[in-house]
Amino acid sequence: MSDAEPMKVDAAVAKLNLALALQYRSVIEHAVVAGTLTGVPWQPLVGLLRTAAADELDDARRIVEKVVAIGGTPSTDVAPFTLAADPERALRQLVDHECEALAAFHAVIPDTGQEPRSEAMEHRLEHLIMRKQEQVDTVRRALGIPPE
Repeated sequence: MSDAEPMKVDAAVAKLNLALALQYRSVIEHAVVAGTLTGVPWQPLVGLLRTAAADELDDARRIVEKVVAIGGTPSTDVAPFTLAADPERALRQLVDHECEALAAFHAVIPDTGQEPRSEAMEHRLEHLIMRKQEQVDTVRRALGIPPE
């Protein structure tokens, strides 16, 4: 018998579902902000945000699959947001929302345990976090927001 720390399935599912609501918002918000950015200074970000929306959707699917794989039911709740009319404000809000989602996904990791399936989930979360953080860093640099 293995001494590996088991996954805390109920806690992991609950935290993944909280993060999923934020992830669904990420998909929509990236698409909406990409489609509404106006002005020459913001046009270089449109392609990044459009690609990010597709990446966010793919990550949402992967997290749904993980929830199902560990015996949970994925949430369909979407965290709300409103679109700021000013492009800079919309992008700053997007950064804030993505930081919230990053924290929510990071909060799942302690409950994943040390089993093989736990390691797989932890690595999936780490890859999602890494990709999202790179997007946030790019938008922060474009906005001139200093690193944290």
